[in-house]
Amino acid sequence: MDIRPTTIAIPDADLADLNDRLERTRWPSDLTGSWERGTPVSYAKRLARYWRTQYDWREEEAKLNRLPQVTAIIEGQPIHCFHVRAADDAAVPLLLVHGYPSSAVEFAAVLPMLADAGRGTIDGMRADGAAPEFHVVAPSIPGCGFSIPLMSHGWDIVRTAHAFDELMQALGYDRYAVFGEDVGAGVIEQLCLDAGDRVLGSISATDPGAIATQYTPPTDHLTADEHERHERLKDARTEDFGYLALQTTRPLSVAYGLTDSPIAQAMWIVEKFREWTDPERELPEDAVDLDALLTLVTVAWFGRNGDGEVNLLYEAAHAQAAWGRHHDRPQGMAAFGEEPLMRRILDPDGRLAFWSEHPRGGHFPAMEAPEQLVGDLRRYFAGLLAA
Repeated sequence: MDIRPTTIAIPDADLADLNDRLERTRWPSDLTGSWERGTPVSYAKRLARYWRTQYDWREEEAKLNRLPQVTAIIEGQPIHCFHVRAADDAAVPLLLVHGYPSSAVEFAAVLPMLADAGRGTIDGMRADGAAPEFHVVAPSIPGCGFSIPLMSHGWDIVRTAHAFDELMQALGYDRYAVFGEDVGAGVIEQLCLDAGDRVLGSISATDPGAIATQYTPPTDHLTADEHERHERLKDARTEDFGYLALQTTRPLSVAYGLTDSPIAQAMWIVEKFREWTDPERELPEDAVDLDALLTLVTVAWFGRNGDGEVNLLYEAAHAQAAWGRHHDRPQGMAAFGEEPLMRRILDPDGRLAFWSEHPRGGHFPAMEAPEQLVGDLRRYFAGLLAA
């Protein structure tokens, strides 16, 4: 496998092109200030102005380049990943897999935190009880982030899991722990099935939206009152799934706009940060740092991720993936957002090796609640390795 150190270096011409496109945006009619029909034009204009005049890509690019990175070629596909090693050579290798709409850039803040955790070994805890330290590997799924260009179709959950297993072994990690969210949770579940004992244990992040989708586990055990609450949750999410119907059936139709217009790409992502983050936060920038959000968006723009991300959902919807299949690897779950039905549906019998629940946060815990997420990963794997 060809693996090479890499850094991010966006040409000045591409930056100038982005600013020019932002300045020349053709705006829809501003008939409503609410979010019920999508991102309001007044909000989009404010965000575009900040993006063009105050946001500093070069500063954010430099921050990302402080994190060691490599690009691997697997089955002809470039796969970019952050690879932050701990000081202790015997630290626990940990693979982080992002969801939609995102990339490995989402994990930028937590990578150093995980690598700087207490020292430990693959075999167990230190005598002083310190939490394990991690060698962290955070790849972007093909077509996302800087895992570009997308060289072929067929990068579904199974193929992506296989590629990430190859990547971990090529980096020297014969056994490793895994974390995933959203589609990334499907990837790590597939890894537990395919990689077997090479996976030390897995942990997924979830939020209330996970129990209101077509992939929700069986709910026959719920009480009548719980069924009623569950139906209300599903009804509330119905209009939110328009993007999914489009991207899992005609991804190319939407990819044209996302690839050609930075505002289209930005609002496609930003709307989900408004819908899927902590409901107590009114605007996306109330839930996550605005510059961090724009960095995620800007990487998506420069990487032409509009095409890759819509194909990711298409492939996931049409793949024979692991969803709900059983394996023998230890599993944990970190739930973000106050919803009592999450555990009742996702872990009704208390069989998971670890369950943690946080009243605040949502779909993007690495950006919304980084300390809580890192704490969960440390506690779970500390207990797992000490067992």
